[in-house]
Amino acid sequence: MSSVSRPFRIGVVAPGGPMQKALAEQASSLAAELHGEAVALVFHPQCFASAGHFAGEDAMREDAFVQMASDPDLDAVWFGRGGYGACRMAEAALARLGPAAHGKRYLGYSDAGMLLAGLYRHGIGRVAHGPMVQDLAREGGEAAFARALDWLMFERAETLEAGLDARPSAAFNITILSHLLGTALEPDLTGHVLLLEDVSEHMYRIDRALFHILGQPRMRALAGLRMGRCSDVPVNDPDFGLDEAAIARHWCERAGVPWLGRADIGHDADNKVVPFGHARRP
Repeated sequence: MSSVSRPFRIGVVAPGGPMQKALAEQASSLAAELHGEAVALVFHPQCFASAGHFAGEDAMREDAFVQMASDPDLDAVWFGRGGYGACRMAEAALARLGPAAHGKRYLGYSDAGMLLAGLYRHGIGRVAHGPMVQDLAREGGEAAFARALDWLMFERAETLEAGLDARPSAAFNITILSHLLGTALEPDLTGHVLLLEDVSEHMYRIDRALFHILGQPRMRALAGLRMGRCSDVPVNDPDFGLDEAAIARHWCERAGVPWLGRADIGHDADNKVVPFGHARRP
């Protein structure tokens, strides 16, 4: 544990579904075990609100993200969990961000990809696809939690997906990326290596989403595509006959996008960090 003049302060928000206070308390305790007084997790009360499916009404989730991102006393913003909802408030929230938002790191995945995409589009902060606080509840989740803190605090190279190279990268949940294309949140991924993953989608839906993604003329300017894990895939009757890697190869060949193999990302505790743009390595 290093001695610091003030803790590295990480604001936690939930732009989709709500969190449980017990998990937040567990997260704060583990952060203290790992880094002592060098880090502080600051959970916005909105994380624990409830409005039907969502962690508070759209305006509440929007305000919470704007407050945390614009707070000069916070060093980073960590998305607490996924769960549909970020797209309902992302565009309005991004338009309201203050100057302090540009100096922060932002980390999350799944539905939070809507906000990551918009932040990257507008050149706001340092954005990455990687573990969220809720992953602490997974089997092996403490490793994912520690990996996330190591990236948020230090951008340590050992947290990164091992196949990242000198080319810029970006990573998304397949379904989220498919839905944000053509919207005000879509970033320019020209020349990027795109890493994809998904959860709880039939293989035919993954196939259809990749048709849509790689059918976009601007997406055919990718430097290549890598496929992470697609987990908890519902059984199809009859069997689809292809896995996610075979589907990705098929659509890469059709689109003229280089197929670059597998990636170590997914909705699990082994999910590695993928910074958007160029990875910073020592």
